[in-house]
Amino acid sequence: MKIRDSLVGRYSELIYNGFWFSPEMRLMQTTMDASQATVNGIVRLKLYKGNCIPVGRKSANSLYQESFATFEEDAVYTQADAGGFIRLNALRLKIQALTRQP
Repeated sequence: MKIRDSLVGRYSELIYNGFWFSPEMRLMQTTMDASQATVNGIVRLKLYKGNCIPVGRKSANSLYQESFATFEEDAVYTQADAGGFIRLNALRLKIQALTRQP
């Protein structure tokens, strides 16, 4: 989703400038189509005074499972898992500090 969202600006620009049938547009369209291949389901919306607010959604391909929504009562995630993520995310900062000359 993050990659798809980062392409939206360029995608819009190609459409706006009339490059709908260009090679780069075909590449981006293929990427967008692939990113949305498993998107399906139902969204309930509330329409009120010009606003459109999602109030519910359901999909057979949803990654969300209520049983996984807690960090304390399941076997999917344990608090010990966080240590590895923290160390990996901090690695670049540790290397920078170690290579910094006084």
